[in-house]
Amino acid sequence: MGKSDGKTGLGRALVKHHNQMIIQSKEKGQFYRQQNRVLESITDVNDVDAVIEQAEDEERLLLAGDRPAPNLPISLDGASISSVMTPEERKAQQKEAESLHANSLRVPRRPPWNPEMSVELLDSNERQAFLIWRRSLASLEENENLVLTPFEKNLDIWRQLWRVLERSDLLVMVVDARDPLFYRCPDLEEYAREIDEHKRTLLLVNKADLLPLSVRKKWAEYFRQNNILYVFWSAKAATALLEGKKLMGPSGQEQADDTDTRIYGREELLSRLQSEAEAIVSRRNRNNSPAKSVTVGFVGYPNVGKSSTINALVGQKRTGVTSTPGKTKHFQTLIMSEELTLCDCPGLVFPSFSSSKYEMISSGVLPIDRMTEHREAVQVVANRVPRHVIEAVYRIALPKPKSYEPQSRPPLASELLRAYCASRGYVASSGLPDETKAARQILKDYIDGKLPHYELPPGVFADEVKDFNADSDYSGSELTESDSSDVEEGGEKNPRPAMEHVLDDLNSFDVANGIASRKTTEKKKFKESFKQHKKPQRKKDRSWRTKTDDVDGMPVVRVFQKPLNTGPAKTA
Repeated sequence: MGKSDGKTGLGRALVKHHNQMIIQSKEKGQFYRQQNRVLESITDVNDVDAVIEQAEDEERLLLAGDRPAPNLPISLDGASISSVMTPEERKAQQKEAESLHANSLRVPRRPPWNPEMSVELLDSNERQAFLIWRRSLASLEENENLVLTPFEKNLDIWRQLWRVLERSDLLVMVVDARDPLFYRCPDLEEYAREIDEHKRTLLLVNKADLLPLSVRKKWAEYFRQNNILYVFWSAKAATALLEGKKLMGPSGQEQADDTDTRIYGREELLSRLQSEAEAIVSRRNRNNSPAKSVTVGFVGYPNVGKSSTINALVGQKRTGVTSTPGKTKHFQTLIMSEELTLCDCPGLVFPSFSSSKYEMISSGVLPIDRMTEHREAVQVVANRVPRHVIEAVYRIALPKPKSYEPQSRPPLASELLRAYCASRGYVASSGLPDETKAARQILKDYIDGKLPHYELPPGVFADEVKDFNADSDYSGSELTESDSSDVEEGGEKNPRPAMEHVLDDLNSFDVANGIASRKTTEKKKFKESFKQHKKPQRKKDRSWRTKTDDVDGMPVVRVFQKPLNTGPAKTA
């Protein structure tokens, strides 16, 4: 009886404490909620979620006593552009509007705070500042000439960035070497200088081994002209060197004698980071004495190699690594030595004008598995990778352009997907080519670097770079993971189908979807595999049939007649 009374008393005490917390939170103007949610990146939000989220923020501000002016719900799809304009005029007007509103595309700032502030007041101020930032971006979306790409909409993710910026002496922005300007955020560098005028940002150009030496020289020249602090680096090569593996890849891994274009090693990068951070601390303290301890923060888009870089620098796996964006949930502090500390921030998708959603999917910023329109994303790959490179890597023959089409046009996404499905045997349950599976594999190969591609700096043309997109060393001798299933146990690769077979498959697909007429398309019938091996029929014994020589050749039945019984036998 005493046990049960004790349990009842404990339960009543917990309920009473919970009710008191609710009353206190209502008096302070906030709702008490137990937040046991997992921190997750949010880039795509539908209209219903946007309205609910804004209503909750309005209610918090109303209870806090600071109700802003009413505003329209946040539109996340963007306004449609008038269809009376030509594509060239529309594009020119969009570029003009983007340059005019470039300063409005900013990273959310953390409101001023001090250690004496309460947690409730700090949380309220941060939510108000974040809501104002969201409304400023919503006003940009109301402009029909601007299309805003998906960006991070979770306040808790931005809070991780704020902490990393405040703790770091040197900020390292990790970018992909194949398109550094796509992953660079100039406003983030400006925000770092607002926090501390002595704070600097270093551009860590990861995956530099995927670039030829001539392209690295052009990017190094561009960075020097624009006063950008940069370092070429390859986390994959550094990890392979630590594990004692030999990394095979394109000719871009060749080293240069120039320190500006060479790819740094692990020890060299650690020394460079520590020296740059110590110089910042010395300028801040206005003395030349070395700092006792410095902190280096790593930021950037998802899936650019921040966690892989941290693991390579630490020398062991300390952060989770995956090809899916958003693996890192919270910022992590790693003590390298008494003088150097590394801080890893979760990947953030910054707001942008210049890129589309499909470009962000093909670049690995948005998850591939959440892709709903696969042809548009694959078309980005087909536009960037030359036709002969795709054919050499996948060992397929893409349909040639028609006689009335430009012969130099890139392959269409439908052509690439159908040829890939025909060569790999990807068929959906409906009997049509499984384009979704093929699109995911092609995009993963594009992100991993199996399909070589790279962008040139602004103002540099392809004819100025030696062997641009000329992959003489890449003859398709290396098989991708998707090709490994096509190799038999004997080691020989199955012969690829003839061109006429691929075209016949494409014609059959067009007829099934009503694209082409059944009368004008010749369908070549192929026997199913299970009908090609029939059981041999048993031969019937037809020896009882005979042929006549002087008639029409029809078989005649032999007739056997018994002698007639004329009576009893005569006896002598």
